[in-house]
Amino acid sequence: MPVAVFFGCAFIAFGPALALFVFTIAREPLRVIILIAGAFFWLLSLLLSSLVWFIAVKASNPENVSLQKGLLIFGAVFSVVLQEVFRFAYYRLLRKANEGLAAISEENLSPISVQQMAYVAGLGFGIMSGAFSMINILSDSLGPGTVGIYGDSQYYFITSAFMTMAMTLLHTFWGVVFFDGCEKRRWWVIAAVAALHLLVSGLSFLNPSYEGSLPPAYVIMVLMAAWAFFSSGGSLQTLTQVWMCESPFLSILLYSGTTPILHKCQGVAILWN
Repeated sequence: MPVAVFFGCAFIAFGPALALFVFTIAREPLRVIILIAGAFFWLLSLLLSSLVWFIAVKASNPENVSLQKGLLIFGAVFSVVLQEVFRFAYYRLLRKANEGLAAISEENLSPISVQQMAYVAGLGFGIMSGAFSMINILSDSLGPGTVGIYGDSQYYFITSAFMTMAMTLLHTFWGVVFFDGCEKRRWWVIAAVAALHLLVSGLSFLNPSYEGSLPPAYVIMVLMAAWAFFSSGGSLQTLTQVWMCESPFLSILLYSGTTPILHKCQGVAILWN
């Protein structure tokens, strides 16, 4: 049973991210590099926020319960803010790198668009975030012990897996929307991404009342998926073209510049700008 729980939760938490990596990133070395660098930037934000929180806890009175709870909330808020700061720093770095790639190209065109970089960087953030959120939980799922034997929730492992999956995908969508806001200098978009990130992270304080944290997180995830789709150049017309395709398979939507090119083929609907 522990082995089944381990693999079940692992596939729930990381299955979608693994599929996205295999089908959209793994074959392109440049995208793999951007993904790994994005994961590293998220790791740096975690390191700095953990250091600040550790110093604050050590400098405070450990017997003051209300103070420790306040420090925990402060740590969560500070971590989210720092993640978004590092996301902006990574955007600036990728923008400079993209300009450099275009400069050395024979056609003065970069081999990767800003939208593609946003998607890959966001997935890098999400994978590293999910790994740190879930790795200890997966380790505990192998036992020994029985979840809920002392009256706690028996759904701890599976709800943690679903929340990890939501956060991984949310980071991907946030990356796309965030980069689009930076490109168009829409600062309210950046603020909205940060606010939604704070909201989803704050929902974790409702646990173990999972019905109050998990459904809202998935509602936000669906809304962010739609926002990311439209900010990447998608439209209702392109969705209609996919679902009305005469082929029994889905279509791959490849965007070159601003002109959509519809290919009927055997594959998955992928939006590139």
